[in-house]
Amino acid sequence: MSVRREDNGTWTSQFWFRDYDGERRHRTRRGFATEEAALEWEEAGRLDAEGSVSSTFAAFIEVYKKDMEPRLRENTWIQKEYMIRDKLLPTFGEMRMDEIESVDVIRWQNGLMAMRNSHGEPFSPTYLRTINNQLAAIFNHAVRFYGLRKSPCSRTTKMGSNKAGDMLFWTKDEYLRFADAIADKPDSFCAFEILYWCGLRVGELLALTPDDVDFVRAVVSVNKSYQRIKGRDVVTDPKTPKSVRTVAMPGFLADELSDWLQGHPVAHDGRMFPFTKDRMHHEMTRGCKASGVKRIRIHDLRHSHVSLLIDMGYSAVAIADRLGHESTDITFRYAHLFPDRQGEIARALDEEGRD
Repeated sequence: MSVRREDNGTWTSQFWFRDYDGERRHRTRRGFATEEAALEWEEAGRLDAEGSVSSTFAAFIEVYKKDMEPRLRENTWIQKEYMIRDKLLPTFGEMRMDEIESVDVIRWQNGLMAMRNSHGEPFSPTYLRTINNQLAAIFNHAVRFYGLRKSPCSRTTKMGSNKAGDMLFWTKDEYLRFADAIADKPDSFCAFEILYWCGLRVGELLALTPDDVDFVRAVVSVNKSYQRIKGRDVVTDPKTPKSVRTVAMPGFLADELSDWLQGHPVAHDGRMFPFTKDRMHHEMTRGCKASGVKRIRIHDLRHSHVSLLIDMGYSAVAIADRLGHESTDITFRYAHLFPDRQGEIARALDEEGRD
């Protein structure tokens, strides 16, 4: 039996289970005052250890966390966990995994789409899609590894959209006006110069060290990313393997950085910009107010860089290599910015056909 009475009158419970990797494991606990308490511990332990789909959604989340957290970047899991705690558990937490129906998902979707933030605005379509995908991922995990018969998300329409709304970016003139407004702080000026003229992500910028900059070749090596996580400075691998790249700088930017570093020595492996994204947001706000240009997000400087390169006539492949993206991503996201060359193609084909 899995529960037995000891000579001293207490009860012991034990059970075997298979972990995520299929290994057979054993758990034992002694000292229960009653047989009922020992059996309750065993039942709860089995649900936790085996990820039983007859457990509550909240209990299964603990199993999901054990499986997934070690496989994800720390900040990625923190964002997922916040979404689970804030948007999923209030609705599904006390429901049994195998009793959640598609109609429950639809009602949850409707509730989220009706919600408004403190400014009276609905959640963005891309944020709604991200939340929806998180719920679907949890149920798919239960189907794939823990025997859930089917996902209640499989028969519902996804809420939200993968496609973002109107893309904001600066023209070159707008950026130059902004840059003039923040030039009184050389570190901020150099940081934004790199973002605009090289198209780096802000995390990539904040992780740069002097070792990453080759002033002879005028190139920047992007090989890590900075994040502030729970009050700690954390440097991780870049967002994706393709994000590891070498970005050529315009000559004037290499000169600006070289002059600035000579006046502000930094250890060869120290962060060139030892501040956080909050400081960058503050400087963005300050520069926009002083220059009068429209407020955009810091990430929109990457969009601005792409827009500039498209205007200069560069291909999606060349731009993707520079930004650490797939060329198909560039084509899909920025298709409306590329010139329509159908007329030019038709004229060239006409000439070929007449030869």
